[in-house]
Parts: sequence; structure tokens; C-alpha cells
Amino acid sequence: MKSVMIAAATLAATSAASATLTNWAVTSTAVSSGGYNLIRYEVFATFNGPNDTLLNVFNFGTVGSGSEDWNGGFWHKDNSDYNGGVLSQQYGTWAPQLTGSATLNRPFDSFLLIGGNPAGTNTTSADPSWNSGGSGSHIGDGNGWSRADLPSNGQLGWFNSSPPNLQGRVGTAPNTATTVKIGQFMLSAGHETRNYTLTAGYNSGVAGQTVQFFTGGFSLPTPGAIAVLGVAGLFGRRRR
Repeated sequence: MKSVMIAAATLAATSAASATLTNWAVTSTAVSSGGYNLIRYEVFATFNGPNDTLLNVFNFGTVGSGSEDWNGGFWHKDNSDYNGGVLSQQYGTWAPQLTGSATLNRPFDSFLLIGGNPAGTNTTSADPSWNSGGSGSHIGDGNGWSRADLPSNGQLGWFNSSPPNLQGRVGTAPNTATTVKIGQFMLSAGHETRNYTLTAGYNSGVAGQTVQFFTGGFSLPTPGAIAVLGVAGLFGRRRR
């Protein structure tokens, strides 16, 4: 099993005096489950301040298109009523509270979060964007993020519903000193490169600090392209 770090979305402007989200970072790991060869992509927000705190992300959607359906094809192996711990591309949830066993399920499951551990105590919630928009099989159906695919409205978001717990702060375990995990995406080995964009709201962790925003892109590259990929999705901006 080999893990590869993929650089993504450089920042256009920085400020030493305030929190700065510098980029989205992606790791790639080849795994297998139930006879299927999969690629596990983990996506992180990268910061440069000691107390930087991620609050929410929104306007998540695809950039461009390809021969594959970039809003579908994700694998889930969670313990939701829609899945029951079975590896599936048809049933599942993006909720981090239902990832199940840390060894049997979680390493092969797609989920979203604002830092913290993907377990029952995680306070990440889906915003209402999951219930509307899209087309075809990607129309919101009222089930929120209890679905295997992504509504294709380009507005999807999730947030820490209890920010005083500092779940989204760098240095608060399991977050590292510079990164906060925002999602895990499981795709079949051999998929084509997919490109996405996402906006984050964050602050420096100081009470009363103005919330800042960062918009940037990241890629889930086809396995054959990972070794030669230098920087994926070179577009990003920060605004107050």
C-alpha cells in the first residue's frame, strides 16, 4: 500500500498578520476491499498559523467534465441504514458519524467532515444545499447527504455545528499542526482525473476575529498520472 501526496491549489495572496489557508492538499493511497482495487483520496485544508480554525466549506462542485460521471462512482462502506457496512457505489452516506469500524469500514468509505475523527462524536453537519438542485440522478431528494453520489448543483457544503469544540483547529488531534481533513473519497483504480472546486470559511482562532474565505481547486488524479503530477488545479484566492 503506497500513499502519495498531491499538491493542490496554491494561494494567490497571503498575510502574515492573520490566518491563511494556503491550499487544498490531497493524498492518494491504493487499497483493496472485497476483491475491488480502489484509490483512497484524503483532502486537507492547509494553514500557516498556529491556531487557524476551519469553520465550514461550501460551493463544492466539479470543474469541467470528462467521460465519467464526476458526481458519481464513489464507494461507501459505512454503517448507515442505506448501506449496512457493505462496499457499494449505490448506497451510503457522506456523514462522518456513520463510518463504522476503524479497520473494516472506515479505510474504504467516502465521507466528509470539518476535522476531528470520523466517528459518532464528530459535530460536522450537512447544509441544506444537499436537498436541492442538480439533474438526473443527482437531483436533491430530501435525504441530505445520506446518498452515495453528489447532487450536481455546485453548492454543496458542510460545517462544524459546534465550533467551540475546536474540532476544525490545527493542532487539535487528529488534525496536524498545519492541516485539517475535510473529506475522503474512494474511487475505483483506473478512473480518470476529476477536478473540483471548494470554498472554505475560517479564522485565526482568536475570539472576534473576522471570518476569511478561500476558494481553490483540487484534483483526484488518475493513478497513472500521480507520479508525474506536479501541481493540480492552480487556481485559488482568499478574501475577507
